[in-house]
Amino acid sequence: MMKTFFYGSLLFIFLILPPVAELLESVMIIHMHMQMPLLIIAGMLMAPLFQKNSFLRRWNENGQPGILLFMLIFSYWLLPRTMDEALSSMWMEGFKFISLPFLAGVPLRDSWTKVSNGTKRVVLIVITLLSAFMGWIYIFSPNQLCNNYLIVEQVTLGWGFWTMGLCISIYIVYDMFSEKWEESY
Repeated sequence: MMKTFFYGSLLFIFLILPPVAELLESVMIIHMHMQMPLLIIAGMLMAPLFQKNSFLRRWNENGQPGILLFMLIFSYWLLPRTMDEALSSMWMEGFKFISLPFLAGVPLRDSWTKVSNGTKRVVLIVITLLSAFMGWIYIFSPNQLCNNYLIVEQVTLGWGFWTMGLCISIYIVYDMFSEKWEESY
């Protein structure tokens, strides 16, 4: 438990170092599809220390509130305006470094084992649909959505969203068939 917290803290500290943060934020797709998921993973790795606290047990007994909080934070950071603000405002960047690990990663780790397989599939389907929708917005928008990035980077991010949605869809189908396969034997 302490080992995963140590690794999560190390990853978090590495990601907030100014040269690393600046490098990851310099390319739009790396900012959205690498830095932000790594911040969530850092929170997931640090979660066991927070799970020892009885507050999480009382607050997130069945896993639903944690999944809801994760989805709210995840959806919030998909918006082009928030990603743009994170580059322009020190306060918004600070909020990104706090919200993704501690308000998305920790609740996700705490909730994922508590919710049913059906709820997990619903979460993955919602993420897939959000990816498809955001990909469509980033690819087909005639306007520049983020002032800090070029339109070509915006289109690349859109294709990244579609690729992520496709990969999650493949996983959902695989999971459904593997579960049915296990039930038949």
